[in-house]
Amino acid sequence: MSENTGRMGSVEGTRRPRDDGIAGIGMRAIDVLAARATRGIARFTSRRSLLARAGVLIAGSAAMPLLPVLRASAAPAGVAGVDDPTRCEYWRNCGIDGYLCSCCGGSQSSCPPGTEPSHVTWIGTCRNPADGRDYVISYNDCCGKTPCGRCACNRNEGDRPVYTPAKANDILWCFGTQSQAYHCSVSRVISEAASAPPGG
Repeated sequence: MSENTGRMGSVEGTRRPRDDGIAGIGMRAIDVLAARATRGIARFTSRRSLLARAGVLIAGSAAMPLLPVLRASAAPAGVAGVDDPTRCEYWRNCGIDGYLCSCCGGSQSSCPPGTEPSHVTWIGTCRNPADGRDYVISYNDCCGKTPCGRCACNRNEGDRPVYTPAKANDILWCFGTQSQAYHCSVSRVISEAASAPPGG
């Protein structure tokens, strides 16, 4: 071999310096930092202590739901809005889907001026938190104006598919009125719900 060749037969001095650019330098720096961090952790911890710490972390994360934290979903029935007919949380609105007429110039049981109630309705059963009784609620669309756009409420408790229309709230109910333009919805109490017979 000539004196210009190396061990593999390549010519010494013909190897070009490596140019990876800025990205290559950054990746090498990350590799070096990761290797140093891993070696540092390995120097000061054993497998047993690592497993013990991992066990404490897993057990601690499993106990997180037991901490005394106020959860919105578990709020008591006396929360704000239950007694305010302009709020979606109002007890009569348990099966409503639309704009609340109580925010649009009407009340929870009467349509705003310039609109008329639909002649067909959907019904729901809602519990009044004040007396703990269930009531049958008739939901009427008020028709004749453009949509109100205020106090949108979509609570689907007891809602059924569209093929059971008497209990479906996704239907435009402005039938038999002068205009089929939907404006808002009211919730009228029809009667107290009959309780189920014992054992049935």
